Amino acid sequence: MIPLPDGGAPLSSPQKRSPSRPATRLPGHPGRRVSASASTALVAALTALGLIAVLLAGARPARAAGLEKVTGFGSNPGGLNMWVYRPDGLPDGAPAVVALHGCTQTANDYFANSGWRKFADLHRFALILPERIDATAFPSNCFQWYQEAHIKRGQGAALSIAQMVGYATGTYRLDPARISITGLSAGGAMTAVMLATYPDLFQAGSVVAGLPYRCSPPASSSTCMTGAVAKTPAQWGDLVRAAYPGYAGPRPRVAVWHGQADYVVNKANGVELRDQFTDVLGVGRTPTSTESLPAGTTLERYGNDTVRFYQVAGMGHGTPVDPGGAADQCGTAGAYFLDTICSAYYDTRFFGLDGTTTPSPSASPTPSASPSPTPTPSASPSASPSPTPSTVCVTASNYAHTVAGRAYQKGGYTYANGSDAAMGLWNVFVTHTLRQTGPGYWELADGQC
Repeated sequence: MIPLPDGGAPLSSPQKRSPSRPATRLPGHPGRRVSASASTALVAALTALGLIAVLLAGARPARAAGLEKVTGFGSNPGGLNMWVYRPDGLPDGAPAVVALHGCTQTANDYFANSGWRKFADLHRFALILPERIDATAFPSNCFQWYQEAHIKRGQGAALSIAQMVGYATGTYRLDPARISITGLSAGGAMTAVMLATYPDLFQAGSVVAGLPYRCSPPASSSTCMTGAVAKTPAQWGDLVRAAYPGYAGPRPRVAVWHGQADYVVNKANGVELRDQFTDVLGVGRTPTSTESLPAGTTLERYGNDTVRFYQVAGMGHGTPVDPGGAADQCGTAGAYFLDTICSAYYDTRFFGLDGTTTPSPSASPTPSASPSPTPTPSASPSASPSPTPSTVCVTASNYAHTVAGRAYQKGGYTYANGSDAAMGLWNVFVTHTLRQTGPGYWELADGQC
């Protein structure tokens, strides 16, 4: 199996729109002679400015936000590094975006060039940047989206990334209901892995120049990188549903970005990703709307904006960026950061992080394959208005309890409905047993049912 060969020289980008927002340049001032009195006045003015600068410096935060490396976030069976960016003044209950780099890249490369930092600072959300470092592989630093050991729930790199999310939501008091994920190339393929194996962790995702979940069959060297794989949308969807058998909760909304001149990951993969996630989310493959965006980009929306498909004409293999200072511009152009359109701007809006939209979780559609029974109920037991005739006990994560109406969250913590019993952090890792003793009344019953 050959991982995504993201190494090499950058591809040329499609012709951009004419620059309508030229960068502001500070004009230079040639030196000139001044009189003694003017010189004295100038020195006095500069001294005053220096004092003001000192005072302003004292008013700044003691630490400017930067990329932080985190250790001890879990068992880390995938052997990944964890990096976090928390903008200064990040409030409790803030959302977060998990951002996965491509092959030959590092977490810092993606942080510095993709444009995500701009919007994290602007809208006050955290960034979680997993990192795969392996200089012995070719190409280096690829997430292992093609290896069985790393693409299943509860093991390998997939579990490592899930542990990072759990650690960050608990340690930094982030909102576990507003975690999104994105990634480029091998990171995009790994994003599809996480959307399939941990749909309970993410509200939305964006796959950039990536591949469908399980496009590389087990124990096979074939891959859909070079062209289409003959699968129906239902077959693609079945692969996702089988990643978490019995899951009946909400599914993340999905955006797909693909350059139409991608020489590394064939553009057919964008279509297959669209087919995979429209099927999983239960929406048709006929766009409900089509929009023309800058740099020859076509945006197709499916369902109630449940799935988006961005096709960038003439763009090769990389993350779409659009350097500049305008609201819809971001990033730094370079190898695999292609100067076309600011994908982070559109994904920030799609994820509902800009304050103008609040995406709701997608309802879980009826799957086309018959899943195994859900191990834990995902909805409150049906009950009549009369008292519950017998004791009902449910063991689930704090997140699942709130989704099912057995508990509620406040300030990042979970409390049982009715009894208001404290249950700890609101996430998918803390698990409790609740016992229903009356209509809408639940008590902690760990070890008692």
